[in-house]
Amino acid sequence: MQKSTKVSARQGAPVSLDDIEAAPITLPQADRPDHVLISEMVAPGARVLDVGCGDGQLLRLLISKKGVDGRGIELSQSGVNNSVAHGLSVIQGDADTDLDNYPDGAFDYVILSQTLQATRRPKKVMENLLRIGRHAIVSVPNFGHWRLRYHLVLFGRMPVTPTLPESWYETQNIHLCTIRDFVDLCDEIGAKMERAEALDPSGQPVRVNAPWWFWNLFGAQAIFLLKRA
Repeated sequence: MQKSTKVSARQGAPVSLDDIEAAPITLPQADRPDHVLISEMVAPGARVLDVGCGDGQLLRLLISKKGVDGRGIELSQSGVNNSVAHGLSVIQGDADTDLDNYPDGAFDYVILSQTLQATRRPKKVMENLLRIGRHAIVSVPNFGHWRLRYHLVLFGRMPVTPTLPESWYETQNIHLCTIRDFVDLCDEIGAKMERAEALDPSGQPVRVNAPWWFWNLFGAQAIFLLKRA
């Protein structure tokens, strides 16, 4: 993209670099790596419900790249307003209570991205995701990552990271878990795991075919494609 300039020198006077003010360039916002990976798990044209959709960034990606019939629910009014301003079909709702009102099998995919740890009843929310959707896609931050363990042991304080960016007294995260904890929950509720990916702190997949303990140490977050067993 060619940079436009504004020249403020007097007419006929020589122009120096100090006389040229560069106009700001607005670059397109890059898609989050975890959102891109989630979009790879969704079939084109599917019916999708994004629970805790925030400002609708993931929904916009799925609609533009996969042509999905996308809906969303979001707890914060600001998130709903931002989503609706982008033309998305999003309503205000609480995952802990409002998912009970959705009928069985209403969607092909129900997505819960980086939200489970902020719910009051994670197990009940997971059961609703699998009831409402033919598939559920869930991403969770991993509190078992080695950097978090090291920080706790060395400093004795709750860590702050890109996936857990707020201090303990400000965060909405009330049920932090590890990757192994989440896998155990899936076993308990009878969820069949069709695909799982661990992501490193930069958001790139950990391309290693390794046991869960390895992902539990080196994955900053994980994404799971699930269905009812």
